[in-house]
Amino acid sequence: MKIEQIYTGCLAQGAYYIQCCDEAAIIDPLREVSPYLERAERDGVKIKYIFETHFHADFVSGHVTLAEKTGAPIIYGPNANPSYNAHIAKDGEEFQIGKIRIRVLHTPGHTMESTTYLLIDKEGKEHAIFSGDTLFLGDVGRPDLAQKTADITQEQLAGMLYDSLRNKIMPLPDELIVYPAHGAGSACGKNMMKETVDTLGNQKKLNYALREDMSKEEFIQEVTNGLLPPPAYFPLNVKLNKEGYESIDKVLKKGMHALSPGEFELAANGTGAVVLDVRHQNEFAKCHIPRSIFIGLNGDFAPWVGALIKDIKQPILLIVEEGMVKEAVTRLSRVGFDNVIGFLKGGLDSWIKEGKDIDTVQSVSVDALREIMEKNASIDLIDVRRQSENFSEHVIGAVNYPLSTINQKLSSLPERYPFYVYCAGGYRSMIANSILKSRGIHNAIDISGGFKSIKESPIPRSAYACPSTL
Repeated sequence: MKIEQIYTGCLAQGAYYIQCCDEAAIIDPLREVSPYLERAERDGVKIKYIFETHFHADFVSGHVTLAEKTGAPIIYGPNANPSYNAHIAKDGEEFQIGKIRIRVLHTPGHTMESTTYLLIDKEGKEHAIFSGDTLFLGDVGRPDLAQKTADITQEQLAGMLYDSLRNKIMPLPDELIVYPAHGAGSACGKNMMKETVDTLGNQKKLNYALREDMSKEEFIQEVTNGLLPPPAYFPLNVKLNKEGYESIDKVLKKGMHALSPGEFELAANGTGAVVLDVRHQNEFAKCHIPRSIFIGLNGDFAPWVGALIKDIKQPILLIVEEGMVKEAVTRLSRVGFDNVIGFLKGGLDSWIKEGKDIDTVQSVSVDALREIMEKNASIDLIDVRRQSENFSEHVIGAVNYPLSTINQKLSSLPERYPFYVYCAGGYRSMIANSILKSRGIHNAIDISGGFKSIKESPIPRSAYACPSTL
């Protein structure tokens, strides 16, 4: 028996490849299915089943494409109602893979169809659970994401989740291995550990939601407290996962269409496409196409695209480094952004050679900022980190406008004089600056290196662990 966790860091998502004898199963596959097909071919096995723990909101699963390419059935737990052919399993139903079995444990709460899969080894021992978004390491799935598709409150779902955990999961052996669908950084929970595999016994000790003396009322309060609004693209991804989607091969073919600078400009003007620059933030700062938006591949690319562009049908034109076009189109497709219509052939060099307009982002080092502040202590500082980061530590007097809210804060920004923007290390502040410039706000100045550099070389308003207010 082999179990392989295939973890995708930018989505904080875990898919699973399970093999026994000459058969395999995939749990919660990503949109691009080639790695699973290649792995099965290399191992000389047949993919027998495709298990889905629930209708995912934060990414588009590869279940539909994988089923088309392998003939393997898609398995959901009770209450699932997809538009395509799938086997809707009963609670307790079992599936044989070689000499091992997968047992269905219906665990509603995160969503109504949420299901945990219990792996029973060839000796009949309960070996592991694939818990989807029901149980994370250090946390549980948020109970508010199903409200778009079901007439039920988050409190009612949280109550169901409490029952699922205590009736289906907590009675299992402590030595059981827990394989969750997500880790730290995912918007599907709020307090996940950085580890991606643990034992159930350890989670009973560490996970606040598994306290033995916790009442249902306490659980509901703690699980629902402090939930931020989900990203706008989440319900759109649920719809794709329930109803099906276009083949990844077609998406790649359309998106990897090279455009000359003239063709690129015509396409941008004629389609209303977002010009998305996915290079490194330092390259974007030095030179970029006016009104283009920066979201770099080197950071949490796909989640930020989903949070800031929101409409998955939005046409997109790419500015991308040579050799990275397929990577960019693939990662966009993982969160449902299938409408990439081409990329700039030759990159910014070709654009500049054609004599077309360019823009830059003004930035300042911490040393230079210190000199400015010594002359003018009243400058405006904007912190675009998450509110929790700002609560922990920030620059005294900085105003916290989290990046996810920046489009709603435009009217609150200074109009006539410079203001300075920082995040943790420079990635999110550059996204913010690109959005501001695309909206005609050109007096924002990026603080190079972000809060990390500020802490290493403090400016007059030193870091202070007390929250600023909006």
